[in-house]
Formats: sequence, C-alpha cells, structure tokens
Amino acid sequence: LIPPRSRPASERVALAHWHGLGAAQLLETEPSAGEGVLLLERLNPDVSVRTLPEAKALLEGAATLRRLWVEPPAGHVFETVEERTGRQAEAMRASVAGPDDEAAGLVDTALGLRADLLADPPERLLLHGTFRQSKVLGGERMPWLAVGPDPVVGECAFDLARLVRDRVEDLIAMPSGAATTRRRVKRLAESLEVDRERLRGWTVFRAVESGLRARRVGRDRDADWLLEFATWL
Repeated sequence: LIPPRSRPASERVALAHWHGLGAAQLLETEPSAGEGVLLLERLNPDVSVRTLPEAKALLEGAATLRRLWVEPPAGHVFETVEERTGRQAEAMRASVAGPDDEAAGLVDTALGLRADLLADPPERLLLHGTFRQSKVLGGERMPWLAVGPDPVVGECAFDLARLVRDRVEDLIAMPSGAATTRRRVKRLAESLEVDRERLRGWTVFRAVESGLRARRVGRDRDADWLLEFATWL
C-alpha cells in the first residue's frame, strides 16, 4: 500500500522504467487493484541496508542508488528538482519568523546554494527522490533493492544528498560528527563521481528544508539535529 501523501502514478512509472534494475520489480503495470496499491516482488521488510554497519551501509546504499540514475522515459511528466525545491523554498521562507529567527541565516544560505546549483545542472536523470538506507531492502533476485521512490528528474547530487545525512542521530552524538560528515561527502562524491561541492550544497539545502519541516510539525528534536548538521557543511 502506498502512503496517502505519495504520488502513486509517478512511482508506478518510475518502477516500470527501472524494470527491476536497482529497484523492486513492479509485477503489475496497470493500476487494476486501485491507485493506492502497487504489486511488487517479495522483499524482506525486516532487513534493510540500515541494519548493516555504517561504512558497509553507505557502500551498499550508494551502489544501489547508482543503478537508478538513468535517462527518464521519453515524454515523461515527472516533477523536476527545480519544481520540487521551488515549492520547498517557498515553505522555507514562510517558516522563518523574522531576522531574529535562529534559522534565518541557514535558510538564506540554503536558498543561495539552491539558486547557484540550479543555474548550471550537469545532468537531468531519473532520481529516486527520497533515497535513504531504510528504503533499500533485502531481496532474493538481488541482495538489495530500493523501494518507495518519489521520483524526480535532475542531477545526481540531489539524490545522493539524502544519503549523506543518514543516521544523523548517531552523527550528532559523535564528538567527531562534523568531521565524519565532511568525510562522508568526500567519500560518496568520489565513489559515485559526483562533484563534491554540488553534493555539499544539496546536502545543506535538503537538511535545512527537512529541519524546518520537522519544526513545523512539532518534531523539535529532529529539527535541532538537522539544522545543526547543516551548520557542519
């Protein structure tokens, strides 16, 4: 069953286009069971990449994500990174109470980075959109397969940025959390041949956006973690 706030039509098209390469195989291409239902190959919901040690989880997550980065289908109607982050940027501005809001400076930085990144994107590929370790499950056909995409078309660094902050609670608890985060950016950028500065920029934007969204719904601890994480970069 697809969560109520997701986009089942886009998810269905993306899964069909990937055809099981890096993602769960869609077994039924027509929505005969209803718009909110997808029939997928059997995976193990209790075994995700998140259950692996941190270094191994990053390696397996990155390898899975790389397989998903393909040219979008001809005539696609997927949302673009510019469109999605444009809506998010409006919500971010509205979330800041004023210049005295402690998040105001971070928002200005994040929005400035977004503008610079969108000025000259290096590629326009089909992306997972909400990739993280918990969305990579153990399978029989392949060891690891991605599920639950919110597909978007844009540059790879946008997709990879979410993986940088996985297990943010562990990073916050580390005395070396900031240094570990910067090493993650470097290691992931090099392993997936993504520009490091573009990955850093999108990581900041996505962390600030998620932090403000968490704050809006009363998840103050998550908001604090994410906004602190953003300051490290």
